[in-house]
Amino acid sequence: MVKKEIGEISNYFEHHHAAAIKLKSALKVGDIIHIKGGENDFEQTVESMQINHKSVESAKKGDEVGILIKEKVRKGYNVFKKQDNALRATPLRQSLHF
Repeated sequence: MVKKEIGEISNYFEHHHAAAIKLKSALKVGDIIHIKGGENDFEQTVESMQINHKSVESAKKGDEVGILIKEKVRKGYNVFKKQDNALRATPLRQSLHF
């Protein structure tokens, strides 16, 4: 698995166990994220996501999303997305025969 930095924690809401993430790359429900900062270093699956208090299935670069977080985080922690190497394979090149 390859990890790609996709954003940064911009806020944490302890009473809701939720974090706001400012995205540098796309994110969708079902993706596995890795959060690292301070003494925290953990992974979790994105089970739900909101933009402006409305549930969404995906978000793009520049969006700020809210997700439920299993551990306490702080502003500035880095967020990475795990990517399967198989998904990053180079496209198949075909030869044309006439």
